[in-house]
Amino acid sequence: MREWRIENFGEFVFNDVVMRKMLSSKVYKDFDNSRKKNYSLNIKEADAIASAMKRWAVGLGATHFTHWFQPETGITAEKHDSFVDVSKDGKGIMEFSGKELIKGEPDASSFPSGGIRNTFEARGYTAWDPNSFAFVKGKVLYIPTAFCSYSGEALDKKTPLLKSIDALSREAVRLLNICGVRDVDRVIQYAGPEQEYFLIDEEVYNKRPDLKFTGRTLFGARSIKGQELSDHYFGIIKPRVQKFMEDLNETLWSYGVIAKTEHNEVAPSQHEVAVKFMPSNIATDQNQLIMELLPKLAKKYNMTCLLHEKPFAGINGSGKHNNWSIGTDKGKNLLAPGKSEKENLIFLLFLVAVIKAVDDYQDLLRLSVATASNDERLGGNEAPPSIISIFLGEELTDILMNIDEKENILFDKKKLMKIGVKNIPEFAKDISDRNRTSPFAFTGNKFEFRMLGSSNSIACANLMLNAAVADTLRIFADELKGKSDIEKGIINLIKTTMKKHKRVVFNGNGYDKSWEIEAKKRKLENLNNTPKAVETILKKKNVDMLIRNGVFNKSEIVSRHNILLENYCETKIIEIRCMVDMTNRMIIPAIERHLRKLMKNATYYKNLKYKMNNQYEKKEIIYLTNELNKISALNDKLDNMLAKCIKTDDKKKAADYICRDAIKVMEELRKECDDVELKIPYSAWPMPNYDELLYSV
Repeated sequence: MREWRIENFGEFVFNDVVMRKMLSSKVYKDFDNSRKKNYSLNIKEADAIASAMKRWAVGLGATHFTHWFQPETGITAEKHDSFVDVSKDGKGIMEFSGKELIKGEPDASSFPSGGIRNTFEARGYTAWDPNSFAFVKGKVLYIPTAFCSYSGEALDKKTPLLKSIDALSREAVRLLNICGVRDVDRVIQYAGPEQEYFLIDEEVYNKRPDLKFTGRTLFGARSIKGQELSDHYFGIIKPRVQKFMEDLNETLWSYGVIAKTEHNEVAPSQHEVAVKFMPSNIATDQNQLIMELLPKLAKKYNMTCLLHEKPFAGINGSGKHNNWSIGTDKGKNLLAPGKSEKENLIFLLFLVAVIKAVDDYQDLLRLSVATASNDERLGGNEAPPSIISIFLGEELTDILMNIDEKENILFDKKKLMKIGVKNIPEFAKDISDRNRTSPFAFTGNKFEFRMLGSSNSIACANLMLNAAVADTLRIFADELKGKSDIEKGIINLIKTTMKKHKRVVFNGNGYDKSWEIEAKKRKLENLNNTPKAVETILKKKNVDMLIRNGVFNKSEIVSRHNILLENYCETKIIEIRCMVDMTNRMIIPAIERHLRKLMKNATYYKNLKYKMNNQYEKKEIIYLTNELNKISALNDKLDNMLAKCIKTDDKKKAADYICRDAIKVMEELRKECDDVELKIPYSAWPMPNYDELLYSV
């Protein structure tokens, strides 16, 4: 590792500091204005930026460039092109034009399109995103880009995110103008993802086919010690892991990413890194970079990083809390109380706008985190339930529900925050405890969306939130437009909104079983698996809202539905195939070997006429023989289900079949195998157990 120095921050990033040095003042000013006011540069200016970018990258050792994009695979993609060309006189030269900077052309036929593209239609385009800085990694210049088809449909996660950001800004500025705030040109959506992950020893990882092919353990009896003592959470970081974290921090630092927090998480071998709040487009790119770096750097320390949501049964899985907020281009956080009556009234207005949006589009928020791997985690004792609700805290809820009735509320005088509305009392800035069980919690000046899985891109969750809130702000602006008394209009709007949408506010324990009963009474949706959640994107209200705000067109919405179903089916098919293979080639042979050994011992003692009580041995032989028959039968049943899934062309039918029937058999097979693991010697089991996996580092 290199020596950490403050001046190394962003040394591999083509950021504003570099651009001011390498571009003419006119080109930089035009470029900066184009980002702020959202218009395109001309080709002459693009050529000047491309030339400077190439010189800078080559100076850092780059020989190639790539348009770095985020297809619907959930990971990033890149195609490397060389800077090297040949001049007319045969000399080698380094070339990079504005045209190459602005547009690339990767093959689009092999990426998920959900029916937008036929296999034989190969052309796709990548388009430079000037709002996210280019950077050099290794010997390659990485240029963040959007990715679309030949006919213009979005094939990636960045394009709809950018559209949702524009929609949110447009409607928020309009509402602020109506409320008398006229010095705002743009509203920015910020995100701060907290990334959880596991680190295990590479040697034990390589002996587990399920971890290698599916990212999670399909078999494994619980460890002797798990997380019962809570001694790993915020505990002392092991030296090997500390070295890895130091390397990660320094590497991120050089890419302009500030890792603000690192610590041990609840489960053994589980950790977290949280970065500084950034505009969500940049935060999305940075989080994708983090997910690339985590496994890569772990290998340097002979470790494997697991980003699956539930790699181990019986202990916490890994989430990715998405902290979401909005602020003006003048630096005002719209989800934080201010110092004046006007500021605080607007704070309450935007707060209830989010409440209404989350209630109206709770299905889309659940959809935004729906994957086969996250299904394994949601509803567990470390993750929020699959029911969307909002935590506000009792005091803030009371204020919003009684905005024109409350005369006096007592608070801690040391932490008073003045609301400023005439009939609203002072309240504390931190007016509530944190609620770990809530999927969507207000934490003082932002919302924390806790349902995301550790391997999720944050783009989908943010774009759905942005679109839903943008739509609500539009409705609010229409309601307030033309009102003679804006303050009275806002108060009435807050009252009516809270009365209609109070059902989504829940400040209690989301893990309690009674909450499911209560949520059903409130008519909140409980989309407890991915196939259920996926279907909601096709609801008319959701299609209309997404199209109305310019985030997707109809074909793009249908494509996302198809992609999500296909991803779910293929993920579960790989798991089933791996489970069947491991049972046939590892577990059944291991049980048979141990049985033969037991029977051989029994015969030996019998031939010697050894006078001993061998009832235990007989009991074990009978037990293992019965278990072997059960395991074999369940595995055959699962194998037949696998064949049926593969033959089914209708992905919805396949997904429903897997979710309804196949998963139950997978769970039964696992239980039988895990029970056997606990009955035979360590040496007889054919793969590393949970003790080895969780305590290998």
